[in-house]
Amino acid sequence: MSEDDTPHGRVLIIAGSDSGGGAGIQADIKTVTMLGGYAMTAVTAITAQDTTGVHGVWPVAPEAVTAQMRACLTDLGADAIKTGMLGSAILVEQVAETLDTLAKATPRIVDPVMVATSGDRLVDEKAVSAIASLMLPRAALVTPNAPEAEVVTGKAVDGLNGQRRAAEALLERGAKGALVKGGHVPGQIIHDVLQTEHGEWIFESERIETSSTHGTGCTLASGIAALIAQGQPVSDAVDGARSYLHEAIKHAPGFGRGHGPVAHNWKITHQQD
Repeated sequence: MSEDDTPHGRVLIIAGSDSGGGAGIQADIKTVTMLGGYAMTAVTAITAQDTTGVHGVWPVAPEAVTAQMRACLTDLGADAIKTGMLGSAILVEQVAETLDTLAKATPRIVDPVMVATSGDRLVDEKAVSAIASLMLPRAALVTPNAPEAEVVTGKAVDGLNGQRRAAEALLERGAKGALVKGGHVPGQIIHDVLQTEHGEWIFESERIETSSTHGTGCTLASGIAALIAQGQPVSDAVDGARSYLHEAIKHAPGFGRGHGPVAHNWKITHQQD
């Protein structure tokens, strides 16, 4: 591999803005930076959001989103793409077309953001269908939580076997890898199921009893993208991002009156732990 081909950690994030800073673009930038990557963004929506919920959503025009993407991809380039909130079918179509044109070979980590931690629905049914038909088949990895996996696959995800069935269904839809997360599945031990064409991995971690869970999905997917962008294989990237997120939850600052943010900067503030 020549020096020019070596991954440099550049991650283009295509997602919505969270004014409270715990999720969305803000969480993505913090995570990619803390894990040694370089974050670029194409903002898809402006939200008025805090730890108690989503109080307003203003979509960014699709042509503005794709213009941001083109600016980043044609000048800076990318070693991984991370997608989050894509609120309309038209936006999904234009994002997919732009990626196919400018970054067809770049690994895509697709976080199918559909419901906020607070329970607020973030995308409509047409967008769900577009994500399933246009984003999943091109994904190096798709990272749904249990409710999102149920919506996309139609499979019940109420335990480890359900997670494995959903992951299999996502691979059948064309994704090269599927990480079906178990945070919404009851139990003291959280299982995350990763399946790729190379095998299956089941990751375990003890559940941390906390209300500081805002942006955990965004953080995990961005962490995976950052590590893949630096050349790590998918299984190692998932393992590393999970470890980072576990500590970020453990050291959460306790901000807000609802589902608080995690400590994206824990590597700086808790170096001696």
